[in-house]
Amino acid sequence: MNAAWFTLIASLVLTLIGIYSIDLAEGSVGAASSSGGGLAAEAMKQVVFLIVGLMACVVIALPHYKVVGLFSVLMYLVGLGLLIFLLVPGVPSWLVTPRNGAKAWINLGVADFQPSEVMKIAFVLLVARYMRYRSAHRQFKGLIVPGIIAAIPVGLITLQPDLGTASLFVPALFAMLIAAGARLRHLTLIVVCAALAAPAAYPMLRPHQKARLVGIVKQFQGDDSGSHDINYQSTRAQTLIGAGQLTGIDEPAARAIVRYNALPEDHNDMVFAVVVDRFGFVGGVFVLCMYGMWIGGALLVAASCRDPLGRMIAVGIPAFIAAQVLINVGMNLGMLPIIGITLPFVSYGGSSLLTCWVMTGLIVNVALHRPRPPYRASFEYADDDGPPGNSMQPTRPYGRAAGFSGRAITR
Repeated sequence: MNAAWFTLIASLVLTLIGIYSIDLAEGSVGAASSSGGGLAAEAMKQVVFLIVGLMACVVIALPHYKVVGLFSVLMYLVGLGLLIFLLVPGVPSWLVTPRNGAKAWINLGVADFQPSEVMKIAFVLLVARYMRYRSAHRQFKGLIVPGIIAAIPVGLITLQPDLGTASLFVPALFAMLIAAGARLRHLTLIVVCAALAAPAAYPMLRPHQKARLVGIVKQFQGDDSGSHDINYQSTRAQTLIGAGQLTGIDEPAARAIVRYNALPEDHNDMVFAVVVDRFGFVGGVFVLCMYGMWIGGALLVAASCRDPLGRMIAVGIPAFIAAQVLINVGMNLGMLPIIGITLPFVSYGGSSLLTCWVMTGLIVNVALHRPRPPYRASFEYADDDGPPGNSMQPTRPYGRAAGFSGRAITR
């Protein structure tokens, strides 16, 4: 069985759970969706987004991923241009309307478009294409270029400000670097330096961002004084999650509890609390298992791909999904500050759902278009701790071992 089927099935199951949960959060109290009353407006829009996402998945899966990779630079530059456009002073408010203080969406009339979502895909494609035949990243200075590729969109997204989306790029970059054979001691040094420098960035945070950090500290200390202001959203989410207990509650009661609990963004960032309220601990674990199935399927595709470009794509994309799920679920459980980040496939939003389905399409693409021999070495090195001259040489260049009877080619 092709491992991409795992990601495809998980994508569909998660999206359907999301549509139901959005209807549960936004529909009328006491009107079950199965009673013929119809879905809530937001849930109907999500159905439309699903149809568009499925079509995008098919379109992106058909051409060879190497053809898609040829457009990585263009996609990256267009994405940067759109991110810059969001920050340009004087842009009409009807075109770029701030939400929760962030200028992150462009109003297209029929739907809102979030450029940072598209930048995730462009970033993975560009880093994958840049690193596919290089080994410079095994030296510390070789990490500069991939770091710059990540730093530019992260900086622009942070200025919106959207710390949630900006926080996803670094885990994705690290996952791709590790898969490409970067030395762990170099990456560890970067993490340690960043952790030591983090307190210096605190004064530069905006007041609401500082308040979120203060709020999470209060929660860990058991201080409930912020439950009606700083920690209101987090407290409401935890109340819904607790109400679900082991197996959840019936639909009419769930609709009433969700409605009168008054959880902000219950159909968006905090939809996981709605899922657990309806289906309980078992339902929450099932959703997490679906994400595990999606990520596991993608990594199996990466492991089976002998081409370095395809392998990098199939590593970078699940890294984005994994980081996003961990942060969102952590927010809902009160373990992480609320930084405004959606739950992939489940949260309401056209840009988010479309991006997730395009990511699924790319995984299917890599699985369908298996490289033919002779194979180029895929980030395999002789000795991680050996002399630089030896460790920089791949262990499997072109040659007889790869099914190619000719002169070995090195780069």
